[in-house]
Amino acid sequence: MITLDSLSLKAWIEENLDFLTGARIQKIQQPTRRDFVLTLRSSGETRKLYININPQFYHISFMSKENEAKRLIEIPQKPPMFCMQLRKYLENALISKVNQPPYERILEFYIETYNELSEKIYLCLAVELMGKHSNVVLYNSDTNVIIGCAHNVGAEKSREREMSGGLPYVYPPGNPKSWYGGAFARENPNKQIDDYYAQVIYDEKFKHLKDTCRQIVFAKLKKDKNSLSKMDAKLQKSEDFDKFRHLGDLIMANLYNLKDYSATARVFDYLKNEEILIELDSQITLKENANRFYKLYNKGKNTVLKLTEFAFNMKANIDYSEQILYSLDVADSIEELLDIRAEISQEKSSKPREKTSLEPMALELDGYKVFVGKNNRQNDYIVSKLAKDEDFWFHTKDCAGSHVLLKCPSPSDEMIFECAKLAKKYSSGAQSSKVGVIYTKRKYLKKPPGANLGYVTYKCEKEIVID
Repeated sequence: MITLDSLSLKAWIEENLDFLTGARIQKIQQPTRRDFVLTLRSSGETRKLYININPQFYHISFMSKENEAKRLIEIPQKPPMFCMQLRKYLENALISKVNQPPYERILEFYIETYNELSEKIYLCLAVELMGKHSNVVLYNSDTNVIIGCAHNVGAEKSREREMSGGLPYVYPPGNPKSWYGGAFARENPNKQIDDYYAQVIYDEKFKHLKDTCRQIVFAKLKKDKNSLSKMDAKLQKSEDFDKFRHLGDLIMANLYNLKDYSATARVFDYLKNEEILIELDSQITLKENANRFYKLYNKGKNTVLKLTEFAFNMKANIDYSEQILYSLDVADSIEELLDIRAEISQEKSSKPREKTSLEPMALELDGYKVFVGKNNRQNDYIVSKLAKDEDFWFHTKDCAGSHVLLKCPSPSDEMIFECAKLAKKYSSGAQSSKVGVIYTKRKYLKKPPGANLGYVTYKCEKEIVID
């Protein structure tokens, strides 16, 4: 990764010096602890100055609209304390001079403003772009006393250079002796810096967002699989509940041959075609013993019904999580990841679902439209909004994948085959040798009430195997 060097910073200052000198600071925003956005107005033009002091991405540049979008800047409702300080002292103030101490990666904005007594004062906003020591410091240039800084530095962190409000501002120790670098010192350094770091930040946020979503889904998937395993074990233990009804029937059939208040009963089991011994509760009558067995039977039956329902729902949740993991695998933009993150958070919080911000992929086949969903929201949109009764719907069998919709009432065998290939291509079975693809008309799809996003049941389906 390229890091901002002193020569590149020098070239950037020279390129933008005319605009910066005399510019008015209209707005100050601090999206995070490590980045700032200053809206500057100069010579009838407004630009957004972006300052990043993240140890990985430290840089400064004027942002293009495209690169501002790439950085995914989100302004918090409650600004940090240092941002409030900067607004108090710098908003609507003029930048009178811009300076870079020789060979340093420090950019100084000398600012002309007024104090509470309407007296003109001069402040300095020092942007220090020095790796893990990067910082933004506001100090009084007349007294050299620090007003505030983005990161306070105590004695436990640095014996040579403490930094916090009320302390004197001093330059970092060990001054470099010459200019170095020049990675961005070619023509139009601002564009080079802005383009490069916007992409680096975008890639890092993309990876972080995908990893975060994966962790959430994997955790839920693991929990659901454990729950399903426990339910299956309980189901196996409850499978023999029918024997209690049979024992009750045997007792009732022999009421007149047996005695009440007995510890056991010997009866002929017509299913086994032999005599068996039934253990009884000697404190109650034969009929009460039979009713006790019937109650055990009903309890077992209800338990199995509930466990079967829970297991069915748990399997649906597992399929849903695997579908989300597939969507994360194929996502290639932050916009798609944000859609998935919104889906995950809504699934967790049961909030009303927002509409997808992205349209499904649209293709054309023999003059007819084909739509492919890359995540559950797009899949749901295809079925709920785009599809008509006579359109054809395709999906891989028994594996996560995209909904594919062919808007053609009477497709040829070749068109069906091509759509089935699309369904395999955009599925978790894309690399498998053979994958079954089911297809049917939209009118045979049904979305059960309360079902997971993108889930449908179907009938009248046909299957085609794609190599």
